[in-house]
Amino acid sequence: MADRRRVNGPSGATVPPAYDDEDVVSTQRTRPANGIRAIYLKTGVTPSASGSAYLEFEPREGSSGSGMKLTCTVHGPRSLPRSAPFSPHMVLSTHVKYAPFATKQRRGYLRDSSERDLSTHLETALRGTLIADRWPKSGVDVIVTIIEGELTRQAAQDQGIESWEMMNVLSGCITVASAAIADAGIDCVDTVAGGVAAMVSKDENEEPVIVLDPVPSEHGQVLAACCVAYLPTRDEITNLWFKGRLQPSNADSQRLLISRAVHASKGTCQAISASLGEAMAAQ
Repeated sequence: MADRRRVNGPSGATVPPAYDDEDVVSTQRTRPANGIRAIYLKTGVTPSASGSAYLEFEPREGSSGSGMKLTCTVHGPRSLPRSAPFSPHMVLSTHVKYAPFATKQRRGYLRDSSERDLSTHLETALRGTLIADRWPKSGVDVIVTIIEGELTRQAAQDQGIESWEMMNVLSGCITVASAAIADAGIDCVDTVAGGVAAMVSKDENEEPVIVLDPVPSEHGQVLAACCVAYLPTRDEITNLWFKGRLQPSNADSQRLLISRAVHASKGTCQAISASLGEAMAAQ
């Protein structure tokens, strides 16, 4: 009699699957410097959560695959446990995690340092938008899952662009979390949106230019990049992440890079407003 409590392995020998290395084709950017990629944003994708949203970016040029995909769920506001200390305002908790299958090199179930950094930046960006005084002794959890990345982790490491890719990931996390919080009906001072701008050049002899919504694999060299979380109605920045080295001869380059990142976030905010408008019309 067979043991039904045990899952028996196959009777014959098996061979583990072997995957070929992904050939990353370096393509040049054909979009204008002021152009941003198209995005798809939809709210209410997780009925069991208080609010949820799904965000998908247009795939990079010359790629046969799809673009980056993110999903966000918001749970709360709900009462804090009795063991928690008294808080006169709402306690915000953010969690950013790559899905194990997001990249070809399998991710671990525990968060690494880069994912913890993304969670910290996301919490800073959202904390400046919430009206936390309206929910004392309560908490809200914002969970962002990166379902698919733009490049495999190994390819990004080989090209040396992994740190620059994090800028686009953070911008997507801010955008999808903002839409999910609005879907949850949590009061905010404004709708926050993420935007990225970078100073790039083909080689060392070429004059660098500033582009919006950069894809690092489309440029020969990334000198500096800036990611902002921007409130368009209040004209405020709740989080700013700057990385790179600019030319000391141009003192206004840093200010110009930040202003271009703000311009990119304004285009993203229009997509959030359109998605929320469609959701309200459907109700």
